[in-house]
Amino acid sequence: MKPKIGMGVLKLGAALAIVLLFVIIHLISPDFLPSLFALLARGDIPATVDYIRTFGEWALVFAFLLTLFTNALGFPPAIIFSTANVILFGIVPGIILSCVAETVGVTIAFLLMRFYFREAAERVIAKSTFLSKIDQYSGTKGFLVMLIGRMVPYLPSALLNAVGALSSIRFRDYVLASLVGKFPSTGIEAIIGHDLIMQQEDNTRLIVVVLCAILLIYTAIRYERHIMRMEGAQEQKENQE
Repeated sequence: MKPKIGMGVLKLGAALAIVLLFVIIHLISPDFLPSLFALLARGDIPATVDYIRTFGEWALVFAFLLTLFTNALGFPPAIIFSTANVILFGIVPGIILSCVAETVGVTIAFLLMRFYFREAAERVIAKSTFLSKIDQYSGTKGFLVMLIGRMVPYLPSALLNAVGALSSIRFRDYVLASLVGKFPSTGIEAIIGHDLIMQQEDNTRLIVVVLCAILLIYTAIRYERHIMRMEGAQEQKENQE
C-alpha cells in the first residue's frame, strides 16, 4: 500500500509543479499565455512568424521552446512551427531546429504520459491476450514501428506519443526513432508549407517534395503491412508446432 500512496503523492506533486510553472509565467507576464494560446488556436503561420520575430535576438530560442511546447502538448499541428522555422531561419537550419525541438517535446510527452498512464494501461493489457501480444511486439519491434510512424508526413504526433507511452517500447528506442524519423517527415512538411506560403515562382521543388511525401507514406504503409503479415505467419507456424 505504501508504494502506491508514495506514487500517488509523486504524481500529484508533478502535476502541481506543472501548474505552478504556468502560474509563475502568468505572474511574470500576464499577457504572454493568453496571447500564445490565441496564436496556437488560430494556427496562422504568417502570424506565428511575425510573433516569433518580435523576440529579436531571442527569436531562435523562443522558436525552439515554442516548437518543443506544442509537440509536448500535441496541439496544434507541428507543421505550423516547422514551416515558421524554415521561413525565419532558412530551409536547413529551420528543419534541424524543428526536428531537435520536436524530439525533445515528444520525449517530454512520452515521459509524462508513461508516468501517469502506463500503470493503468498495463492492467488493461493484462486482461487481454491480444493486447498483451501487441504490447510484447512493441517491446521487441518498438524502434522500427516508431521509426516508420515518425517518418510518415502529417501523421498526428500526439497519437504516436500516446502509442509509445502506453506501450512497452524502450525509452532509448523511442527517442532515437523519433529523432531519426522526424527528419524526412518534418523536412517534407516544412518545405511544402514554406513553398506554398512564399508562393515560389518555380514549383519544381514543391512538386518533387509532394511526390516524395506520397511515396514515403505509401512505402511506410506497405512495409508495416508486410511486417504484420510476417508476424502473423510466424505466430501461426508456432501454434501449429
